[in-house]
Amino acid sequence: MNVREEAGPAADGGPASDPVQEAAPAPAPGEVTQGGGAPVAETPEPAPEATAVVEAAAVATVVVVAEEPAAPAAPAPAPAPVAPAPVVAAGSAGPEVRFFGRHRELKALHDDIEHAGLNTISGRKEPRARVLLIAGRPGSGRTALAGQLARGLADRYPDGVVRTRLTESDGDPVPTERTAREILGVFGIATPPGAGEDELSAMVREALGVRRVLLLLDDAADAGQVDPLVPDNPDCLVVAVAQGPLTGIPDVRPCTLGGMDPKAAIELLACFAGSVRITVDPQAAESLAEECGGQPAALSLAGGWLAARPTASVADAAKRLRALPPDTELPVGGRPLARAFRLVYESLPAPAARILRLLALAPAGLADAHTASALAGCSVSAARATLDDFTTRGLLHRADFRVVAAVWDRRDADSRAAEAQYVVPGCLVPLLRTVMTAEDRPAEVQLARARMLERTVRLLQSCRAVTEPEGSPARRRLAGLPRALRFPGAAAAHAWLTSRQPALLASARLAVADGELDTLARRLVAALVRALAAHRGTEAAAPELYGLHQLVLDIAERHALYREQAAALLNIGDLDARTGRTHDALARYRAALDAGRTAGDLYATGRAMESVGGAHQDLGDWQRAADWYGRALSQRLSRGERADEARLYGRLGTVHTYAGRYGEALRNWRAAAAVHRRLQDLEGQARALSEAARVQEYAGRPHESLRTCQEAVEWARQAGDVRLQAALQLRLADTLDRLGDPTAAGLHRAAADRLLETEGKHLRNP
Repeated sequence: MNVREEAGPAADGGPASDPVQEAAPAPAPGEVTQGGGAPVAETPEPAPEATAVVEAAAVATVVVVAEEPAAPAAPAPAPAPVAPAPVVAAGSAGPEVRFFGRHRELKALHDDIEHAGLNTISGRKEPRARVLLIAGRPGSGRTALAGQLARGLADRYPDGVVRTRLTESDGDPVPTERTAREILGVFGIATPPGAGEDELSAMVREALGVRRVLLLLDDAADAGQVDPLVPDNPDCLVVAVAQGPLTGIPDVRPCTLGGMDPKAAIELLACFAGSVRITVDPQAAESLAEECGGQPAALSLAGGWLAARPTASVADAAKRLRALPPDTELPVGGRPLARAFRLVYESLPAPAARILRLLALAPAGLADAHTASALAGCSVSAARATLDDFTTRGLLHRADFRVVAAVWDRRDADSRAAEAQYVVPGCLVPLLRTVMTAEDRPAEVQLARARMLERTVRLLQSCRAVTEPEGSPARRRLAGLPRALRFPGAAAAHAWLTSRQPALLASARLAVADGELDTLARRLVAALVRALAAHRGTEAAAPELYGLHQLVLDIAERHALYREQAAALLNIGDLDARTGRTHDALARYRAALDAGRTAGDLYATGRAMESVGGAHQDLGDWQRAADWYGRALSQRLSRGERADEARLYGRLGTVHTYAGRYGEALRNWRAAAAVHRRLQDLEGQARALSEAARVQEYAGRPHESLRTCQEAVEWARQAGDVRLQAALQLRLADTLDRLGDPTAAGLHRAAADRLLETEGKHLRNP
């Protein structure tokens, strides 16, 4: 890997640079150069798939498990996109994954599944799903053991195996609300935006209550994260992975992991170092396994060190590892992994070591070539080669494509979405943060984070621009971007957005929480909102948009940005209103009105007053609705905003009609028609007159209603709105029937039928 550093502005001044370089082709993976000199290491031997015993940090999203991501292996072409599938049926085949040791633990877990619970012993049916606990330190292989157990049990659960991670890459617990949304998304169940934890966890239990599912909850912080997700269905099984006991969940006996047995540990080392070096010095292999404490993660790192040095012996690795002083500040159980990490880290060239420690900033523990390139300020191709080399050293794992993607386009195998993503193992993140804090100044770390956010913003802008029509300003700007930031088409951009969504949302959350890059954070959230709306539509993306608007609100409140605060509150209020939380929406709209007035933003205040009126209308409070619509109308009249005037006259006419004040309603609909006429909006004029005719009919004035409706028909004809004209003809027919003129009514119905038939032919043969 030939990592080329990019000179940027001073860390404590100027905007963050975001170089996107197209460097010369990188050396083959594993070829490490220093200062442009000769290689200092040969290409390592390809390692077989051995991750089953290495704890890989799962992405904080829900996945359908058929196999674990392949572990340190020689870089391979990205797999072809696969069609989306919400669940994998039991028995579906996946690539063979080798798993070492843990036979005793697996047997104990299988025995525990068959073990009768307390309720069964007493003759009662189990009320809930059984919960199995796999407990162990990070790096002990607990996640891999859970995955192996899930593979062995898949046949018993025809509705699939669903996996989610309950801890962020920085160690913070994932909110239950987010986990519940992801689980429901696996089964294609829409979730209301803004719904709370209790509502969503109840939806999860309801969804799993009618399915036979194995739910794998990885890296649980405590019982409070697990218990709300346990379904009231004994046909399901919950496998929880945690560091300690889950006190509070009944009838749970943990399977606690220690070190691997020596034979399995040596087999794991052989996967990296090759069997020859192990065979010629078995005693050294045992010594190395002992130095690693039998921990799979530490063994993988030591094996990766050997894989990068084909001429080094196992005894060399054991000697170097033994010579490293233990970190006395760490618990005894964490020291072997820390020493193995130090062995590998200190063997890296300086540019590669810098990339590695900056990966601690990767959102959701996910990184790709663009992430690494932006963090380090190097070219994309150099970053890609470096990440591939890290996988051979056991430092990263390739992400399973089903972990990060739901939609793929088979026709676009060369799209950006097909580019590999890498998972930073959760057990390594604290170690990476430690070396980053020790070796990088805070200003340099902040600059790296800013470059990563800037690159993400540009990719999101490109992702949205590709959906615009050819020749549009957005497409022209897109053509001027570096090739690495462009997508070959809308399908590729959509696949990239879908596959990167967990990391993108995490990036937005982290940027806002940081508090020191709020300008970039606002741009990032805005770009992500536009990209999601362009590719998925506002309705489908509403749950994600709700959270993003909350992030904007956080920034606006932090910096007293009242205009942005008002906009965010209005957007959140609209989503609350759309999902039936009208009282919540009303509170948002009132807060937006206050913020808009403080900012002197007349548009925001007018929009807020109209929205407050709409919330009162939804609550059936016609008087307050009319009052707020009237206030909004007064503001629009003072500014001469005709289109808004027409709409508000119509809304006033509607609430007065509901309240039975037909005189007021008729005056407002007539006023709306007059404004539409001044705007030369013939269709709007016809619709307003149609509503006026309806009010006259309600008021018991059928003859006036007939004349008004005839006038509306004429304006609809002039506007060329055939469907509206036909609908008005039918209303005329109904009115004539009530007036006792069935002949004339029949003529109008026939005219409506002819209009609709003509319109249908036109649509079939444009």
